[in-house]
Amino acid sequence: MNELPQQLVNGLSMGALYGLVAIGYTMVYGIVQLINFAHGEIFMIGGFGALTTYLALPAGTPLLVAIPLMIIGGAIASVAVATAAERFAYRPLRTAPKLAPLITAIGLSIALQQLVWGFYPDAKDKRSFPEFTGEAFKITENLQVQRADLFILVLAPLCMLSLGLFVAKSRSGRAMQATAQDPDTAKLMGINTDRIIVMAFAIGAAFAAVAAVAYGLERGQIGFEMGFVLGLKAFTAAVLGGIGNIYGAMVGGVVLGLAESLSIAYIEDIPGMQQLGGGAWSNVWAFVLLILVLLVRPQGLLGERVADRA
Repeated sequence: MNELPQQLVNGLSMGALYGLVAIGYTMVYGIVQLINFAHGEIFMIGGFGALTTYLALPAGTPLLVAIPLMIIGGAIASVAVATAAERFAYRPLRTAPKLAPLITAIGLSIALQQLVWGFYPDAKDKRSFPEFTGEAFKITENLQVQRADLFILVLAPLCMLSLGLFVAKSRSGRAMQATAQDPDTAKLMGINTDRIIVMAFAIGAAFAAVAAVAYGLERGQIGFEMGFVLGLKAFTAAVLGGIGNIYGAMVGGVVLGLAESLSIAYIEDIPGMQQLGGGAWSNVWAFVLLILVLLVRPQGLLGERVADRA
């Protein structure tokens, strides 16, 4: 039990990361009913965009100065790829059967991985990413917070609050809500639904870039395959929280992160469960949690705020 506070902090930081990526899934689904399985690769491209920005800075640039520039560079890369995907891959299939854009998203995911693997310098191996230097912040004898964890724990709520205010208060945010509820009526009311859909892709991609910078700062490296499993977990978080609900995405991410952290720490201490504990089983328990929640509450923890459409 002495380890519990530390495991909770680890779970919260992991969950905040999942939540930021999950917002991209839930925003796109809420507006166009599309599961963008290439979103994990948008996250990955944000990481490589941030790394490229860092390498372009003068040698010796302080990390605290470099991080905002890295976020901007990563966001530009991820938003550019996401909006191009929407325009050239998804928009022509908007009226096609639902299976067509789903298969396209999976194909785009593989294509983006291979493009980075083949054309980014030395991307066949893990690329080093700048890390925070200095000791962790010691809160108590049994609790310390790494600098990278503090970064994501501060930034994720700020991003979530900014998005919530944007959707609730701005004209574009209200247009997004209208498009999610009924795109045909929104068009009749003078809303440019194509622009709103592009905006949803762009916001989700920008949040994914922020998450990618946090991921790299925490692990000290990035790779072309890093978006695949994390993207699946972020999609799980979106479904867990209630896909289509932006607050549900963050809640689902936090619940998933806590479940992973606690399972890694405590499952192997249960009699008869020694073989099912540790980090190797963390992915399994995450999806077991999803199944259990959906059996009890199929719409997710916070339900779905957008209307179902045929």
